[in-house]
Amino acid sequence: MFMSPNLTAFRQSTPLNITVFRQFMATTFSAIFFLMALILTFLAGEALFQGFIGNIGFVEAVIKSINMAIVALAIFELGLVINKEYACKESEQHIIIVLRRTVPRFVSIVCIALVLEGLLLVIKYSQLGLAGNLIYPVIIIISAAILLAALGLFMRLTDEGHNNHNKILFNENKMQAVSESMGNSHNSLNQQDKFS
Repeated sequence: MFMSPNLTAFRQSTPLNITVFRQFMATTFSAIFFLMALILTFLAGEALFQGFIGNIGFVEAVIKSINMAIVALAIFELGLVINKEYACKESEQHIIIVLRRTVPRFVSIVCIALVLEGLLLVIKYSQLGLAGNLIYPVIIIISAAILLAALGLFMRLTDEGHNNHNKILFNENKMQAVSESMGNSHNSLNQQDKFS
């Protein structure tokens, strides 16, 4: 297989820059998520306004606006995570440390959204007299509890590796500090011997 010299020179002069593409895509997706969150926030305010002026029932308007605001918050948080973790320049961080920082924030927002959605459905079905449908909000609340327990398990399992990594770094820094202090005390003894 022979390659032309021009093609080989081109490949060597223009390396594939994944970091620039990654930053561009992260910025694009972040902007899309921020725009969606802004639109949902506007729609939540509009639904609440419709409830105030009486076009729809006030309780229904409040429930609808809270649902939209929660979804907007989750989408906004996702946009923040993408912007913070992927649009910034690549760093030398361990993937578990990055996951421990980003996953809990997003999963917490989703858990809060699920629990509030379940509670709002309980209120809605109670007011409408649809007690047979209460199983659905209960399932939503149970799934939020399972998701929260899974997050706790993830945090616990990744904590051991994270702590061991920190212990190793701490021990290396401690050993370096001890060796430096021993070197300094040895130098000071040598200087005292010179003056004696």
